[in-house]
Amino acid sequence: MRGFLRDVGLLRDRRFALLLAARTISVLGTAFAPVALAFGILDELPGADATTLSVVLTAEALPMVLFMLVGGVIADRFPRHRVMMVSELVNALAFAALGTMLLTGWAPLPALAAAAAVSGLGMAVMYPALTGIIPEVVPADRLQTGNALLGLGANSSRVAGAVLGGATVILVGGGWALIASAAMFAIAGVLIAALRLTRADRPAGERHSVLGDLREGWREFSSRQWIWVVVAQFSVMVMAIQAGHGVLGPLIAKESLGGAPAWSAFLAGEAVGTIAGVAVSLRVRPSRPIFVAVLLCLPSALPYLLLGLAAPLWAIVAAAFVLGVCFDVFGVLWQTTMQREVPAESLSRVSSYDALGSLMFGPIGLMLAGPVAHWAGTRTALLGCGVLVVVSTLVALLSPGVRNLRAPTAPSPPSPAPASAPASG
Repeated sequence: MRGFLRDVGLLRDRRFALLLAARTISVLGTAFAPVALAFGILDELPGADATTLSVVLTAEALPMVLFMLVGGVIADRFPRHRVMMVSELVNALAFAALGTMLLTGWAPLPALAAAAAVSGLGMAVMYPALTGIIPEVVPADRLQTGNALLGLGANSSRVAGAVLGGATVILVGGGWALIASAAMFAIAGVLIAALRLTRADRPAGERHSVLGDLREGWREFSSRQWIWVVVAQFSVMVMAIQAGHGVLGPLIAKESLGGAPAWSAFLAGEAVGTIAGVAVSLRVRPSRPIFVAVLLCLPSALPYLLLGLAAPLWAIVAAAFVLGVCFDVFGVLWQTTMQREVPAESLSRVSSYDALGSLMFGPIGLMLAGPVAHWAGTRTALLGCGVLVVVSTLVALLSPGVRNLRAPTAPSPPSPAPASAPASG
């Protein structure tokens, strides 16, 4: 009970409450966007088709990947709350422009792609700044609690956004849903501005060019075996997960599980798991956090293996729930350990290398999923995804850096001072 009260007590900290509110509202806006954009373009624009949507989504995704490292440099050079504020406002402007174009009917494809690209730039700067700002707001001994509570807000917003975004599109259309998303980003930006954090500038002698900053960030990244090993693991895992979630899972659901309702149940099970994972991440305090985090990746293969083995739907949904729990706990342990181990002045650049490395093979998984399913069969391809997750995890566990990194031990309370001897006569 005392531990729970201590966790909840963090919410009384003004700066953390502002950051939590801003992050929760921002993720809600992000969760609105995919449904609003997809159906706004496909249903409300004359002549729009799947190619139109693909061009717009690609225009958003490419800047997010290409400028992620530059985003890390920016977030390490400037006050991170200002970087986040600007990123939120840039997203607000981009989505307001997209929504306005859909509402007015003036929506040439280059203009849609340009607005989406601006949003991608905002996202490229947001993630590294967010990772770096948390230690500036949360005391070092409560980092894991702070990351868990931020995860609870974000996961709840993703679930709510998927439902509310669809309902908003049905009620008022995709254009207004995108305007609502823009308003949420704007509110998040105002809340971030209210943080008013101060951070000492880097001394003049330590200033480098952008390439120099990137080299310095790479040295910090590559010098820690546990970081680059797990990022390499995740580059393979994300490739398999993108294939399984994006193409193969929906395909097998359509072929043999009853279609969209079955896949919705799968995604709902995963979403509930991410929320339940917060309760676990608030309590677990492993002495070897990265070892435990990587071990938790093994159960994430279960949904793909069960889909491939034609298991009943209830078992597949249960496995999706386990996947959600494991990924949430992994994320909290990973973020907390990075924030403890990486110097604050390099943290955003290291997190940008982390994000880029982890996500870089995801598009390959999406591209290969269809041809592999056609050549080997959907179930075989899903089994292959599960095997990739297991093998990449087992290889990562061979790393001494992954197995041996230990969390700092809490300092023991000071012993009471001995009673003073009576003064001699």
